[in-house]
Amino acid sequence: MKAMNSFPAGIFFPLRPFLLFFSFFVFYLLSPAVCHAETPEETARRLQQTYDQVKSLSFHFTQKTEGELSGRAQQGSGTAWFVKEKKGKGPASTVGKMRWDYISPEKQILVSDGVNFSMYFAKLQQMIVSPAETMAADITYSFFTGTGNLLKDFIISPPNAEFAPKNEGKEAPGSSVVIKLTPKEKQSQVSAIHLWVTPKSLIERIDILDHFDTRTTLELSDLAVNSLDTSDRKAMDALFTFVPPEGTEIIYQ
Repeated sequence: MKAMNSFPAGIFFPLRPFLLFFSFFVFYLLSPAVCHAETPEETARRLQQTYDQVKSLSFHFTQKTEGELSGRAQQGSGTAWFVKEKKGKGPASTVGKMRWDYISPEKQILVSDGVNFSMYFAKLQQMIVSPAETMAADITYSFFTGTGNLLKDFIISPPNAEFAPKNEGKEAPGSSVVIKLTPKEKQSQVSAIHLWVTPKSLIERIDILDHFDTRTTLELSDLAVNSLDTSDRKAMDALFTFVPPEGTEIIYQ
């Protein structure tokens, strides 16, 4: 079986080069708000400190994907949940679980319980199931599930001119800081990622560009950090498990 390094073309998902973005974690920093001009590396470092402390994350999202290969711009929206579970010491012992529920333009559910990764498409009456480990090497997936390291996995730099602040290269007080992430892994399908980081260390926007010039933009809102009771095993199993309707074609890869 050929390993899945990215999601199938045509599905809506935050990390549509991928994954996109099945790979980051977005959270509050437990330190004072930034009061000086940060370097991009400093911004990435405080984000990483946050990722290391967060146990769960949920948010609403809107997504737009456009490019020559994708044809007409595609849009979607829904809600996502992520949970990190520690099975021991060190990053390798972290198990990431996630779920993306698309409510528009049509129902799609992408869920991983840490063992299997399932993609359900209501319109097609089809669900594709593959081992969760097939996504482990994807840098965006590892970012969202908290198993990656920004400074280790990416080259951190100032944003491209199109995303740079307009006021003489300086961010206005209280505005978000934009940083650029370039994957160090040459095999990555992602060309560059831009993050909009608020003074309170929330990522409010993600822009992902792949090597085919397909751009996926995610706007995040209503972020809730550590709001899930991860000790409630029954609730966690229910959230990160999906049983498709009867008659659904299930394809195992």
